[in-house]
Amino acid sequence: MKDYKGKIVLVVNTATRCGLTPQYASLEELYNKYKEKGFGILDFPYNQFLNRVPGTDEEISEFCSLNYGTTFPRFSIVNVNGKNASPLYVWLKEQAPEDCGNEETKAFEEKVKSFTLGNEASDIKWNFGNF
Repeated sequence: MKDYKGKIVLVVNTATRCGLTPQYASLEELYNKYKEKGFGILDFPYNQFLNRVPGTDEEISEFCSLNYGTTFPRFSIVNVNGKNASPLYVWLKEQAPEDCGNEETKAFEEKVKSFTLGNEASDIKWNFGNF
């Protein structure tokens, strides 16, 4: 992560088999628009909600490249909640303990609460959460 110190980055937990997966196209568009100005997107696939990220790291990268043309950095599959959460996500949730979603997002989160693996206020609630 030291490569990103002092840069503006969007950290996204992602899933490849989710209704929100097409957001990859918008993320790539955003990345291409601002990458020359130092903006980055850091993609962290995770599989804690209903097996929405099947496959290996390589299969995920191939899927995203072929289907959405993504070129931004993608990291290995991580846990975002619970005792095995990635240290990055532990730190991010400490820095921003409240979800920054809008009312529509909050309503959706209420519907999926039964699927989450954690009920802590700071837990990541669903796929494509952003920091």
